[in-house]
Amino acid sequence: MAVLPGAEPYRHEGGEVGVLLCHGFTGSPQSLRPWAEQLAEHGLTVSLPLLPGHGTRWEDMAVTGWQDWYAEVDRELRVLRDRCARVFVAGLSMGGALALRLAARHGDAVSGVIVVNPANKVHGVAAHALPVVRHLVRATKGIASDIAKPGVAELGYDKVPLHCAHSLRNFLRMVDGELPQVTQPLLLLHSPQDHVVPPADSARILSRVSSLDVREVLLEQSYHVATLDHDAERIFEESLAFIGRLAPSVGKEGTTAGG
Repeated sequence: MAVLPGAEPYRHEGGEVGVLLCHGFTGSPQSLRPWAEQLAEHGLTVSLPLLPGHGTRWEDMAVTGWQDWYAEVDRELRVLRDRCARVFVAGLSMGGALALRLAARHGDAVSGVIVVNPANKVHGVAAHALPVVRHLVRATKGIASDIAKPGVAELGYDKVPLHCAHSLRNFLRMVDGELPQVTQPLLLLHSPQDHVVPPADSARILSRVSSLDVREVLLEQSYHVATLDHDAERIFEESLAFIGRLAPSVGKEGTTAGG
């Protein structure tokens, strides 16, 4: 199945510092493309993969699970590690959970973590019914485009395959158990008004990680897909400052600046 226009993966060959960006559940690289391009403009090597089953039709996603999504970003991290001296992982929503698991499992191979409205749990009474309901109902309404900024839309599915929602629930529970293994510097940005992932998820993550270098930023003007919302520039600026502090060569001629 052809990838939807705008949902294509993005890669940029820059300098010795790399960033792996992970998009969210039922979303696509489109939601993180401006972020990726901003990082690339500052000389970073950037990888923004398309997760399996995403960016085409929701029916294609229905035959995938968390193992497929995580395997994709794990492979991309290994490629970046071969190419770059230092690598950071970042993500939006489920992509934040993917980034946190990469940090937990790869240790010193990851120099820092940046997450935006990271997911930690599938909420609601319906979540507990997923093990049974997923065999009776194929999909439910979508969660894409929770954006405050007028005229901006996220390229995501209008339906959520329930097999995938069940897989996501299992994945997030597993990641929650691994959070104490996250020791890297952490930049966590979240929206107080988020109609997909509640602020409680960010609070839970902050309470569970072992990172000593932690910065929390509130995105007051944005909803869930903050990377396309009013606070997008704030996310880009905070990310570059965070990476630049930990990898001071960023943006300097002859180091990570792309030519």
